[in-house]
Amino acid sequence: MSVITEPTTTASPSVKSAMSDYLSRVKSGDIGSLPAVLGLVALFAIFATISEFFFTPRNFANLLTQAAPVIVIAMGLVFVLLLGEIDLSAGYASGVTGAVLVILISNQNVPWYLAILISLLVGLALGAMLGTLVARLGIPSFVVTLAAFLAFQGILLLLAGEGGTISISNKYILAVENSNLTLAQSWIFYFATMGLYVLSGLNRINTRRKAGLKTELIKLWALKTTGLGVITFVGLLALLRERGNPPLVSTKGIPLIVPVILILLVIGTFVLNRTAFGRHIYAVGGNAEAARRAGINVKRVRTAAFVICSGMASIAGLLFASRANSISPTTGGQSTLLYAVGAAVIGGTSLFGGKGKIRDAILGGLVVAVIDNGMGLLGYGAGIQYLVTGAVLLVSAGIDAISRKGGSTN
Repeated sequence: MSVITEPTTTASPSVKSAMSDYLSRVKSGDIGSLPAVLGLVALFAIFATISEFFFTPRNFANLLTQAAPVIVIAMGLVFVLLLGEIDLSAGYASGVTGAVLVILISNQNVPWYLAILISLLVGLALGAMLGTLVARLGIPSFVVTLAAFLAFQGILLLLAGEGGTISISNKYILAVENSNLTLAQSWIFYFATMGLYVLSGLNRINTRRKAGLKTELIKLWALKTTGLGVITFVGLLALLRERGNPPLVSTKGIPLIVPVILILLVIGTFVLNRTAFGRHIYAVGGNAEAARRAGINVKRVRTAAFVICSGMASIAGLLFASRANSISPTTGGQSTLLYAVGAAVIGGTSLFGGKGKIRDAILGGLVVAVIDNGMGLLGYGAGIQYLVTGAVLLVSAGIDAISRKGGSTN
């Protein structure tokens, strides 16, 4: 009887014990994305109170499309940061692959789907080159990717020409960042997404219970899921409102980029949480030598992480081209990389490796975009925006360092 009742007791903790366990994890350094969530809520509240234009349907939709390229680059950077490495070239890698995409479509008349595939292959090849130099030759990733940062900037200048701009008018490429789901499609997308989220959560809890493992308290899970549902429902209602200029232009519905980001989130989460490669990423990031002794091919894992990072950068290049209707020598440059790294770190991914999730890129990317967007609406210049974003990044990195120090002490 004791064997039967023990899993049931473990699987059904009280609210008090669940909260105690969570506080213990926080004290030990496992704070996850809590600072990013709290920061995002605070920023939304502050800017919505100060600016009457911040939470208008038009600005809310613009916020999502504005953040998308940086979020996608940050998703790729998560794989590299989990290893304790860095890729300083990801921004300009997106510019190079975006230029390849636009040139193939606009100048060479290559079909858009084939051009996307070629630009993706170019991104993967760039990542393989960087990963080989870092993993096989042992050159520090900072040095390799800094050199690549300069080289990719030079390649982009050669492709676009100094001061030149390569425009694109392909409707399929432009639709990614500029089109929206219909009202019916938006409702279907929302309920389908929430339904799958609920089913996956229940399945995870049920699977762990059957295995006799400790599970999340169902009441707390239901509370968090309900909160997420309410927040996303409010966002949906905002996006379903008119934000165009009828009767000339009517714009309603969820931006098409939202399902794209969600698909990338699901794929990236699956890779990290459900595959052997994902477990190897965390193992190498936690302790590379121990991972090597356990039989993990550390060099191959490191190379693959850079390949994924540059592959995601090529997708971001498509988004840049779609949003701006062109590619220029500055695409992926300026503050793009800093914002992407900041997004991953602010979201909860550790610079020291071994800790982070794909969703961190989305949370951090939204924080960065909200700061940029909100302060722009309030009339602050780029200087103030950079100062605030840098301060938030510094605080996030500091929290990460302190939490790790506390965890190692315990």
